[in-house]
Amino acid sequence: MTAADAEAAIEAGIEDCEATVTTPRAPDPDHEDAHFAAVVVSPAFEGKSLVQQHQLVYDAVGDAMTKEVHALEIKTYTPEEYAEHGE
Repeated sequence: MTAADAEAAIEAGIEDCEATVTTPRAPDPDHEDAHFAAVVVSPAFEGKSLVQQHQLVYDAVGDAMTKEVHALEIKTYTPEEYAEHGE
């Protein structure tokens, strides 16, 4: 899975979502550990706890979380939160 694949999966799995996925560290050529960082903005996060928001992201990535993704750093925002505090 590439960062673009992860981004597409998140955007497809969460309503009105905009995701930016990066690789925060260089891949280790001796291991197949894929480390990703995702910033995800969606009104679907409104009224949900941080754990519930992150679960939506994990669900969107699906089976890749157990097969192709070693780690996923997640930052979630509603559109309003992102306008105030986003990166």
